Amino acid sequence: MPLSKEQIAQVSGELIEAEKSCCPVVALTERFPDVSYEDAYAIQLKTFDTLVKSGAVIVGKKIGLTSKAMQDQMNIREPDYGMIVDRMVAREGAPIPMSSLILPKIEPELAFLLKEDLKGPGITVANVLEATEGVLPAFEVIDSRYKDWKITVKDSISDNASAALMILGGKLTPITDIDLRYVGLVLEKNGSLVSTAAGAAVLGNPAQSVAWLANKLTEYGISLKKGEFVMSGSFVQAVNVEAGSSLRATFDRIGSVSVSFE
Repeated sequence: MPLSKEQIAQVSGELIEAEKSCCPVVALTERFPDVSYEDAYAIQLKTFDTLVKSGAVIVGKKIGLTSKAMQDQMNIREPDYGMIVDRMVAREGAPIPMSSLILPKIEPELAFLLKEDLKGPGITVANVLEATEGVLPAFEVIDSRYKDWKITVKDSISDNASAALMILGGKLTPITDIDLRYVGLVLEKNGSLVSTAAGAAVLGNPAQSVAWLANKLTEYGISLKKGEFVMSGSFVQAVNVEAGSSLRATFDRIGSVSVSFE
């Protein structure tokens, strides 16, 4: 049975409060085992309707669960997505307080800055490349407002795809002459190598990830807007972070981004 408008509003409100208080709540699917994908996205959209009415500005979108490693971890075969508001963009170089998060993890990604709108259906990699001003090296900090990360993909969707913070590197690189499939990544934590990957780990091409999102959003009457940035999804499996953690992601020909936690 679909969730009522009252139930959707209640769960959304609980998630907003959980983020503010850093006190997680019981997972959506634990409370409503038969909840649909449509209801999970409806909760997410209700949250952002509330935030925008309170003055938040949507500055971008994010795609999650794009790499095979993350899809295997969640036992799914389709990405999910979330939205990014202005307060979710952290400044590179400013330590992130662990007290503002619950159980954070971090993912290295590319951020696509759009110079044109992208609206599906029918968006292709070529359309994405044409509409992109350039890409930036980026980190996404993910964090679940549901207890102990005991979640399914539907829980993640309702919780804004577990998005918490975005850290954008300072270098914008045009991609006219770069094949994003072959962009290499080196991820380091506290000076030690954690993992390596290439862009092909993200749905075969990070631009394909953005195309998927543009087409998926059509189902909800939403488009990707000029001036927004789109997080591609992680090249590798998410990495746990703790107080004192320092991470750097270096992308071949695109540059690096770093972040620390205190």
